[in-house]
Amino acid sequence: MPHRCDGSFRSGGIVKQNLFPFHLAFPVHDITVARHFYGEVMGLPQGRSSDTWTDFDLFGHQIVVHLKPGMLRDGSSNHENPVDGKDVPVPHFGVVLDMTEHEALANRLRSKGVKFVIEPYVRFHGQVGEQATMFFLDPSGNALEFKAFADPTNLFAT
Repeated sequence: MPHRCDGSFRSGGIVKQNLFPFHLAFPVHDITVARHFYGEVMGLPQGRSSDTWTDFDLFGHQIVVHLKPGMLRDGSSNHENPVDGKDVPVPHFGVVLDMTEHEALANRLRSKGVKFVIEPYVRFHGQVGEQATMFFLDPSGNALEFKAFADPTNLFAT
């Protein structure tokens, strides 16, 4: 069993209590546009910032958008892999939410006019790993996936 810094252990399933947040920093083509998208469109609380970067609270995890001058904003550096008959953008990042949070985020994004790369749907229906998922791009072309499992203990099930 992997030992965690907070003294807890993982023994199958997922650990929700005392889970340490991850940190992810990634490039954006325009810091003002990124602040609007992550703060206003997605509704994420903003943390520290400067002229070239901004922290956001992504469901308890820290993401940092960093200005990359000259960056193309079309996601052209992304690749796609087939999963469940859909072309999944790679690379991508996101958070596993509960079903209620997943639905609320999908509704918020729809209400803000976000275009989905893969519309919210349930994949692997009736199988181990059944999950709701959705994919979309930020204004700089970074791909995000948010998912929720019918049975959260199946997050790492094979």
